[in-house]
Amino acid sequence: MYQQFNEQFAAATRQFADTAAQVNRLALDNAEAVFGLQIAAIEDRVNATFAFFGEAAEARDFDALKTLFPKGVQIARENVERAVSTGQEAFGRTLKTNEAIAELAKSQVETAAKATQANVEKATKAAAKAAAPAAK
Repeated sequence: MYQQFNEQFAAATRQFADTAAQVNRLALDNAEAVFGLQIAAIEDRVNATFAFFGEAAEARDFDALKTLFPKGVQIARENVERAVSTGQEAFGRTLKTNEAIAELAKSQVETAAKATQANVEKATKAAAKAAAPAAK
């Protein structure tokens, strides 16, 4: 009896460890992708901003500054748009990862439920067979 229990416990523990490893892999892959996405967005926006500051530093008169104002507004708008789109993409990737993790958890619960159901049916049949001769 204890041997069977130990085997079931060991199998459940192995299954849990495998599932945890899969969840960790999914989470780390997502974190890596989101981090890379954000770094690329920051790099792009920093380059554009420093290019604008370079132009601003070269401005020598009021007319040059007047032409820089629309460029500054454009850079600021692009920075905000890129930040929003990057945030949306990161959210979307994270949502897909969470859905994959939830699906993995759901399949594990269903597998455990089926195994438990099979064990209960097996025990019920064994109990019925043991009770049948005693009832006669």
